[in-house]
Amino acid sequence: QVQLAESGGGSVQAGGSLRLSCAVFGYVGNGYCMAWFRQAPGKGREAVATRDVQGNTNYADFVKGRFTLTKDNGESIMYLQMNSLAPEDTARYYCAARYGSCNGEMKYWGVGTLVTVSS
Repeated sequence: QVQLAESGGGSVQAGGSLRLSCAVFGYVGNGYCMAWFRQAPGKGREAVATRDVQGNTNYADFVKGRFTLTKDNGESIMYLQMNSLAPEDTARYYCAARYGSCNGEMKYWGVGTLVTVSS
């Protein structure tokens, strides 16, 4: 059984930075897609960044150049470094995983961590 636990959310002013962490409990090897999603108040959930089974990362256009996904395999932790934050980045951020390709519904989800960006 895989469990994911996010941390690192908080309140920050526009232009600031935060680093989110996702601790992975259980076996998640290289055959898993790992991802960050977010859901803003009153909006649907959207993918922010993914790491595929080859270790390649992909980003949503609205975070390219500002957010960076990394994974520390030794510590089983995935990070999302968020720079140049803007009020529209305010959302609950979730980490997620599924076995195989990133082209499919995620199977495992954390409970999320809240990020609030003020102008």
